[in-house]
Amino acid sequence: MSTASTTAAAAPATPSGRKLKAAILGATGTVGQRFLTLLAAHPFFTVHAVCASPRSAGKPYAEAANWKLAGDVPEGMSSLIVEPCTVVPGSRLAECDVAFSGLDSSVATEVEAHIALAGIPVFSNAKNFRMHPHVPLVVPTANADQLAPMVRAQLDRGANSIFAKDATSPPAQPKAGGYMVTNSNCSTTGLAVILRPLIDTFGPIDQMSVVTLQAVSGAGYPGLPVLDVFDNVVPYIGGEEDKLETEPHKILGKVDAATGKLTHIHQSDMKVTAACNRVPVLDGHTLNISLRFKNRDAVPTPDQIASVLAAYTPPPADVLSKCPSCPAHAIHVASQPDRPQPRLDRDRGQGMTVTVGRIRECALLDIKLVTLTHNTVLGAAGSSLLNAEVAYVQGLLKARD
Repeated sequence: MSTASTTAAAAPATPSGRKLKAAILGATGTVGQRFLTLLAAHPFFTVHAVCASPRSAGKPYAEAANWKLAGDVPEGMSSLIVEPCTVVPGSRLAECDVAFSGLDSSVATEVEAHIALAGIPVFSNAKNFRMHPHVPLVVPTANADQLAPMVRAQLDRGANSIFAKDATSPPAQPKAGGYMVTNSNCSTTGLAVILRPLIDTFGPIDQMSVVTLQAVSGAGYPGLPVLDVFDNVVPYIGGEEDKLETEPHKILGKVDAATGKLTHIHQSDMKVTAACNRVPVLDGHTLNISLRFKNRDAVPTPDQIASVLAAYTPPPADVLSKCPSCPAHAIHVASQPDRPQPRLDRDRGQGMTVTVGRIRECALLDIKLVTLTHNTVLGAAGSSLLNAEVAYVQGLLKARD
């Protein structure tokens, strides 16, 4: 699946005139596989290295990966030899300009710090560095305007001062220029996208309740046993509720453009409660959201909410318009009373658009609505890729040779 936007303007060429060489960390997993499909024929990046566990290293990718996505492994990637996630002289990983991480959280801290210390920018889907004070947590169609000032602040500080303590095995040849950008948890993504225009237009959110219906693909492969999820709803997903209750405060915070320092929305300014459920759907996370605005003098109507969401253009528009993975519409407002539905709406905008429906008054708070996000595209690899495109367009991601 390509996410190229039909509206993207021409982006700057690299100084060398070549595409940037990309490494996929955790390439054999479900998120790693999605990275490969999104990077096939990408105008900025080309997959140069596929990296995974020592168990997979040394094998051709087609042999090492249990391919689970529709279609075949993208052309030219099947024969790539899987490497360890370690930068050593002469490796293809050492030649890369950027790394995309689909690593499991059990190994991501050490590996991602190691890669950044080697001078390679890391765009990570893992949770490990999301709440790090110096690392941006970016949902690209919600807060891409935070990326540049926080990356520049990282570069000014130097990767060694930020990540050295996390790399028990630092690279043999540390280099400057490495940094890290994370994207949010898959269930947080769609929530952040719809909150940005609402807060910008109507002011702060005071209280919010979120109930999720999350697809089985979010658990990775092999995921839940079929007898646990078939004909069933599992009302517990480890760590998900905490992420939904904390990540929006960082994503929707404010960055000092001069220093790159981020101020979170204080917990008392937006109280969030979440309940997360695993449901027998392949792809697509559905959220039932109820919210209350802090300004009690001008509570918006459902029609006003729908109008603002439908008209939303994520900032910075001049940058995102040059990004091939940015959808023509970050948010689609469905008018049908029974939408959104995962099977019908998850691939809207090639998986990069959040669909919103059932916007109505809430008897307890102010407004309630339903959102749907493709959890492995915008909710995972697609956000990492679009974040890298934003960095590329802003001159923060360049050929290292």
